[in-house]
Amino acid sequence: MRDRGNQGRRVLVGGGIGAGKSTVLRALEEAGYQVIEADRVGHRLLAEAGPVKDAVIERWPEVADGGIVSRPALAAIVFTDPGELHALEAITHPGIRADIERQSAAAGSAWVAVEVPVIGMFDDGWYRIAVVAPSEERVQRAVARGGIESDVRARVGTQADDDLWRDWADAVIENTGSLSDLRDQVRALARELSL
Repeated sequence: MRDRGNQGRRVLVGGGIGAGKSTVLRALEEAGYQVIEADRVGHRLLAEAGPVKDAVIERWPEVADGGIVSRPALAAIVFTDPGELHALEAITHPGIRADIERQSAAAGSAWVAVEVPVIGMFDDGWYRIAVVAPSEERVQRAVARGGIESDVRARVGTQADDDLWRDWADAVIENTGSLSDLRDQVRALARELSL
């Protein structure tokens, strides 16, 4: 495990859809971390009046439904076309980063864990934890929690694979066993980060 100089006080939890990031984040929360989910920040920025929502509606007017961004309509566009996904990320990621930086700064000396769905959203000065699992397991998990299989597979196809996540990470959590095994890995890592 490489030391990034922050003693584990600021960690990123990354991985693909269905890898188990949210479960790892909950376990870190139980270990005392304040948690922030980049996806939730992004959803909020698409829902509230402001420059992110305005820019998305300007770029894709067909996703506007009575002044509200239809996330399913937006997903249908961006997860089938890498260029459109890149355009969405160029609009949303700066706002998401700024909001997370604000929340992290407001946390003061508290330990913070941020769930990130893509590599490069945040990196500098953060300790990076990748959660990885075989792609078929990830698809089945995402479908089991309500995703449509074709949509889930389209999202998996746009995301970094596990090898890229491993290269990005300071620590890797292999989510191939039971929920208890996963929680044990997170608890052990949290103890190591607190040393």
